[in-house]
Amino acid sequence: MKKKIVVATTNEGKLREFRQMLEPEGYQVLSLADLDHPAEIEENGTTFQENAVLKAQSVTDQFQIPAIADDSGLCIACLHNEPGVHSARWLGHDTPYDIKNQKVLELVKDAEDRSCYYACAIAWCAPGKEPKVFYDTWNGEIAREPRGTNGFGYDPIIYIPSMGKTAAELTKDEKNAVSHRGKALRKLEDWLSEQK
Repeated sequence: MKKKIVVATTNEGKLREFRQMLEPEGYQVLSLADLDHPAEIEENGTTFQENAVLKAQSVTDQFQIPAIADDSGLCIACLHNEPGVHSARWLGHDTPYDIKNQKVLELVKDAEDRSCYYACAIAWCAPGKEPKVFYDTWNGEIAREPRGTNGFGYDPIIYIPSMGKTAAELTKDEKNAVSHRGKALRKLEDWLSEQK
């Protein structure tokens, strides 16, 4: 009997990454789309950690089921770590990422410091329990131009010097091994296996 866990997202890219990592551990991974009329969750936290807890706790409170939620984003040094917690909503929630990525490239085109990092906080909530949060980062640079078709979001413009590729040029296994979400999720997995 697989244990059910809800990932509080409708983002197919995120959901795919969670499924790739959690299903081999024996979890049946559900998304918000699998729930009956989940309430709209307002992400009004000021940190990735706060937003992750808001999302997971909302699902747990509403459906009395364990839930995990991640809040992640891109922090660019020369833009004062923007778009940060607003990464998904930056320039508008429905704006395609190729437009967002072009805007980033324009904003940093003359910057000497093109360093950036992805951040990811994953919150775990369950009925009657204190939330747990797992956090990690992934360092890179803003590329000169978009490259690659894997991944999602800002991945085509995030160059990983140690790998000589953008995040969107990595295979899913390469990405999961080193990414902010992969590292935070492994912390969650280690913690979950300790709870068994």
